[in-house]
Amino acid sequence: MTPVELSRTVLHAVRRAVDAGDLAVDLHGLPDLPRRVSVAPPGPGGHGDYATNVALQLARPAGQPPLRVAEVLRPHLAHAAGIRDVEITGPGFLNIRLDRGTGSGLVQRVLTEGPRYGYSDLLAGRVFVLRVPYDVRAEVLADSLSRIVASQGGRVEVQHEESVTSSTSSPQARPLSVTDGTLVLRPLPAPEDPTPLGPDAARWALLHPAPHDRPRISADHLVQRESNPLFRVRYAHARTRAVHRNAADLGFAPLPTADTDADLDTSGPAQAQLLRLLADHPRLLSSVVPVDATRPDPGTPSRLTRHLVVLADAVIPFLPTVLPRGAEKPSAAHRARLALADAVGAVLAGGLSLLGIDAPDHL
Repeated sequence: MTPVELSRTVLHAVRRAVDAGDLAVDLHGLPDLPRRVSVAPPGPGGHGDYATNVALQLARPAGQPPLRVAEVLRPHLAHAAGIRDVEITGPGFLNIRLDRGTGSGLVQRVLTEGPRYGYSDLLAGRVFVLRVPYDVRAEVLADSLSRIVASQGGRVEVQHEESVTSSTSSPQARPLSVTDGTLVLRPLPAPEDPTPLGPDAARWALLHPAPHDRPRISADHLVQRESNPLFRVRYAHARTRAVHRNAADLGFAPLPTADTDADLDTSGPAQAQLLRLLADHPRLLSSVVPVDATRPDPGTPSRLTRHLVVLADAVIPFLPTVLPRGAEKPSAAHRARLALADAVGAVLAGGLSLLGIDAPDHL
C-alpha cells in the first residue's frame, strides 16, 4: 500500500465513521478537508509505518477532543484491508502498521509498472497555465514540471513573458506566484550558460537547487565521484542493472512473491528504508505539482531530485547483499533482494526521465 492509497483508506474510514453515526461531522461542510488526508512516517514518539493527524483536523468540527476523535476512528481504520494495527499516540495521532506482505506486494507493483510507477489520474482533465520568462533555467523547470504534471494526468500550457529583471532575480523575489489563476514561475537565473555541461548535467544543475536558490554552473557536475549527486543517482541505477545482469549469469531471477517477505527481511534497516522510499514515490510526484504557492519550496522538481539522491544513497550499500558470495547458492532471499534492487532501479530511471535526464545501464 502506497501513501496515496493509505491516505484514501484513512479518508474512507472517516466516511464510514460518519455514516455509522460514530462521528458527528458534516464532511460536505469541510471544504478544507482534502480528497487525500496527509500520511507520513511517524515523528519522534510515533510507532508503525505511517502516521496521520486527521483526528486533529476533525476535532473542532466534531466538537470533540482530538484524542476522542482518534479513538472513534481507530476501529474503522484498523479493520481496513492492508492494515495490521493502529495505535494512538500524543494528542491524537493515528499510527498505522501495514499488513505483512506489503513489502513484496509493493515491489511487485513497481516491477509491473516499471518507470511509470507513481503515475496516476489525480489531475485528469486539469490544465495549468504556467507563465515563465525567456530564461534557460525557467524553460528547463517548465519542461520538467510539464512532464511531472502529465504523469499525474494533467497538462501544462506554457506562456512566456519578458526576460528576468533584476527585481525578479533578487533572493527576496517569490519564485512561484499565482496571478489571476495563472502560475508565474520566476526562478533565480543561472549565473552563466550551462550548455557546456552537456544536456544531462546542465538540466540537473538547473533543477536540483530550489528555484529561490541560484544554481551553480561548474565542472563539478561532470565528475564521477560521490560529491556529485547526479553521478550518485546515475551510478546507483547502473549498479542495479549490473546486479541484474550478474544474477542472470548466475542463473536466477527476481522473485517478489508474498512468500518472500521473510527473505526480504523488511524489518532490517536497509530494506525497510528502501521500501518506505519506494512507497513514498507516488506521493512525492503528486506533491511536485505546482498548485500551492505558499510553501517555501512550492511544487518544484528539486523535490524529485532530492528524493532520487536519498534513494540512490540508500540502495548503494544494499546492493552487495543481493548476489551470493563464494560457494553460496542463490536462495529465495537473493531473489527477493534482487526484486527490490530492480524496483529501485526502475524508480530511479523513471524519476530521471521526468527530469529529462538519461539513465544509462552502463556507467
